[in-house]
Amino acid sequence: MIRTVLFDLDGTILDTNELIIQSFLHALEGVTPEPVTREQIISNMGGALVDQMKFFSGREDVDDLVQKYRAYNISKHDELVKGFPYVEEVLAEMRSAGLRLGVVTSKARMTTEMGLRLCGIAEYFDVLVTLDDVKRPKPDPEGIHAALRALASAPDAAMMVGDSHYDIEAARNAGIPSVAVAWSLKGIDYLQAYSPTYIIHDMRELLAVVGLKSYSEGIAVAKN
Repeated sequence: MIRTVLFDLDGTILDTNELIIQSFLHALEGVTPEPVTREQIISNMGGALVDQMKFFSGREDVDDLVQKYRAYNISKHDELVKGFPYVEEVLAEMRSAGLRLGVVTSKARMTTEMGLRLCGIAEYFDVLVTLDDVKRPKPDPEGIHAALRALASAPDAAMMVGDSHYDIEAARNAGIPSVAVAWSLKGIDYLQAYSPTYIIHDMRELLAVVGLKSYSEGIAVAKN
């Protein structure tokens, strides 16, 4: 039985999509020979910021771009960030049932905490593992392993919920099931290509996946 659920942050429980896109467009303006497009940004979302800046700019030294990104991101944070539907409802029900909850994200701790507080869901999480807490971000399983240690949780009773291949592969590398969320900007076909254990189309379906609700038609699509 699942007793621990780990969540990605951006694009999974918090709708930070527009904030991320706008922050990249701002930071990369005038840097590349051709303007970076929204579609290019969306297809690369989910990884560590430094790696993404190196990819887009073709540079190794991207400290200035990271600083520019983060300054804009913080200034626009509260204006552009919101929670996805039913997230707080589902978190509350899982906590009431005694499940342990955590966040494993490639985002910095400061903005992770900002988003959770803004959307009123910080209290539901027992542990946060951010980019600041690991040497190797997702898809490396280091963050998942750190969260499970902090929660004294066994891998065979845990799962990872996310919106990108970074999350699906990190879960696989850690030996735990993955749940992909269909509201990912990357689309269903992209998610299916990485063979998540489950795909959910509504956060409330996660209650069936972890065994707190009964399955009904369409409630969750098992991939493997």
